[in-house]
Amino acid sequence: MAVNASFTGHTYPATPPYAVGREKIREFAEAVGAHDPVHTDRAYARARGYRDVIAPPTFAVVIAQQCDRQFIADPEAGIDFSRVVHGEQRFVHHRPLTAGDEIVGVLTVDSVREAGGHAMVTTRSELSTIEGEPVCTATSTIVIRGGE
Repeated sequence: MAVNASFTGHTYPATPPYAVGREKIREFAEAVGAHDPVHTDRAYARARGYRDVIAPPTFAVVIAQQCDRQFIADPEAGIDFSRVVHGEQRFVHHRPLTAGDEIVGVLTVDSVREAGGHAMVTTRSELSTIEGEPVCTATSTIVIRGGE
């Protein structure tokens, strides 16, 4: 089954809130080699003007991929996850993700196109606090490899 191109422009409901925690930030910073103490030391982060530790910029992918899951798991979308390859990820940060944030994401499928027998899907996740403050726009392109 091919990816359903009619999903272009489709927007999914907001995800449940994701609680950004200090330990999750620390683990992610360690995993990606982000050694700035602003990610692990609350006093240091506060001295730099933040209310708590802040996440490395790519931490937003943790929440954005939860948004993407809505589309990928939608049976009407026609995606065979075993054939998915992550193509590209971009972030536009409106402010840092900070420990204590509760973030929701709204996913929009920006494009579905065929290229060389493969489907290329671009999605956009608008991440904001539960109060509605914009935090990050995450854009992802996945490739769904065509049949053998």
